[in-house]
Amino acid sequence: MSEIKKITGKGIPLVGNDIDTDRIIPARYLRCVTFDGLGEQVFKDDRASSNGLHPFDQPQYQGANILVVNGNFGCGSSREHAPQALAKWGIAAIIGESFAEIFLGNCLAMGIPCVTADSATVTQIQNQLKQQPQTPLELDLSIPAVKCGDQSFSVTINEGNRQMLFTGKWDSCGQLISDVAAITATAAKLPYLAWNQ
Repeated sequence: MSEIKKITGKGIPLVGNDIDTDRIIPARYLRCVTFDGLGEQVFKDDRASSNGLHPFDQPQYQGANILVVNGNFGCGSSREHAPQALAKWGIAAIIGESFAEIFLGNCLAMGIPCVTADSATVTQIQNQLKQQPQTPLELDLSIPAVKCGDQSFSVTINEGNRQMLFTGKWDSCGQLISDVAAITATAAKLPYLAWNQ
């Protein structure tokens, strides 16, 4: 199982409340068979209308892995494609004022921590990243806190979600693989699984 305790890297600010899942990944990309290639389409329509000024197009934010957003991020539909597209672009954690519940759950199921901070803190981090895009960010789930350059900010995460990330229990496939012996032993006792005997 993959334990997630700390994420370090570069940040990318995305300003605005109520950014919904259709903006994150337009509905026409939901027909894909796999999630491969979704990273290139993330914020496709927003980016097209921004004429290269969208943060996901700006060269100073390429390679960023921590997204900093405002309120109610990920609202709208329950599409898993939204966090998948962000992850395929390279996002590994999100700091925001608030998240839509289903979006947050989809992120947790993928091992993407979503932590919250008050509006003033989020704005301060976003402004720092706008002025100095190379500012290092560190999300430490053990505290939990975010370090932005020389400054440190308290953040909030649901304790159950934090424990799932901290212990690797967010990774359901990893749990199955780590318990193969127990699953095999249980399966051997189930008569309806013995159809080949």
